[in-house]
Amino acid sequence: MSLPRRAFNRLAVQALALSTPALGGAGCAGPATLPARSTPRGATAGLVILAQFPGLPHAVPRRWAQRRFAQELPDYVAEMSYGRVRLAADITETWHTLPRPVSQYAISPRNLEVDKSRVRALIDDALNAVDRDVDVSKYDFTAVFLGARREEYGMIGLCAWPGMLGWSTEESLKTARGQVVRGGVAIFCYQAHLGTLFHDVAHILGGVRDGKRLVPCLYDHDLQARPGPLRDVFLGAIVNMGFWDPMSCHFHKWEIPPPGLSSWTRLRLGWADPGRVRVVKPAERTELLLGPLADASSDVLAVKIPLSASTYYLIENRQPVGFDRYLPGHGVLVMYADDMIAECRRGQAPVKLVAADPALPRLEGAAFDVPQKTTFVDEKNRLRITLLEKGAGGYRIRVEPLAR
Repeated sequence: MSLPRRAFNRLAVQALALSTPALGGAGCAGPATLPARSTPRGATAGLVILAQFPGLPHAVPRRWAQRRFAQELPDYVAEMSYGRVRLAADITETWHTLPRPVSQYAISPRNLEVDKSRVRALIDDALNAVDRDVDVSKYDFTAVFLGARREEYGMIGLCAWPGMLGWSTEESLKTARGQVVRGGVAIFCYQAHLGTLFHDVAHILGGVRDGKRLVPCLYDHDLQARPGPLRDVFLGAIVNMGFWDPMSCHFHKWEIPPPGLSSWTRLRLGWADPGRVRVVKPAERTELLLGPLADASSDVLAVKIPLSASTYYLIENRQPVGFDRYLPGHGVLVMYADDMIAECRRGQAPVKLVAADPALPRLEGAAFDVPQKTTFVDEKNRLRITLLEKGAGGYRIRVEPLAR
């Protein structure tokens, strides 16, 4: 269930407007007892550690973390996975005060400048705060939810593992008692947008294979490290997928929910049925009906056109269905993917959108549509993709080789 714009705004304002009595033990260093209601069997289970800092008062209620991690994030994951994944979260009953002030954990907002030792210190202290009372090893991911603003901590959200601290399969995070932390750990300020929560949890859900994160950031890390106002710099870094995937943008606009996922990210997460991805040979002429990616009933969710052992095109139909209502536009997207590229660095990316209208900034004009922007041509690979018509069931498209 996707949240309508008004509900998304109203819930955020109401939750953060609640005052200190709703904290239910903020500042208490008592047991980290979890609620009696446990994570449902068969669900992907998350542990959310409420962590605050000495000398930094806040009025963030526990119910705000509950709403984010136990309602909104599971709803988003359920829709993106076509109901395949049930996400559930246990939130610590109390806020745990870390041993050091926020200034000793604070980091740069730019990924390439982050002091990893500070990230590790915060994670170790948060895990050790609950180590005695919580079996952290039973969870698929852990999130440390801070009673601090982005301006105080430095970064509004990050994935520490697999992420800032690396992702070697030969290493693992452990608590002081030796409990192994499964999956990974993310850190969020309480202001974090739902799209940011998903972005960093998705790094964990995707995991690591052959030394590579299956679900990396899709914005350019080098561009994100440039000096300047944070939001302006970040918008200059979403050169690969624009606002068409929260792994690129986190969100399109702050006041609305995040957009849906691209077919590339859904496939990497294992959430899209490969049987409904039509593989088309570039040397053959093929016509097919491409349904909306967000519609679970679509017979064809995406089209894959292999170009080499590692490179291919993906074609998808993005329509205002569910969370895809929050995209910058709608129509057919064409993506070029290269599975040999692991991360978005030095101008390279594992997936890049083709811009139907390059004149619009940040790939906002990426979507092809009838009757104006109907054709994509790749001269190098001798390939043409044409939108023939749009009907109630989707777009009828043709893939064909260019004449020699």
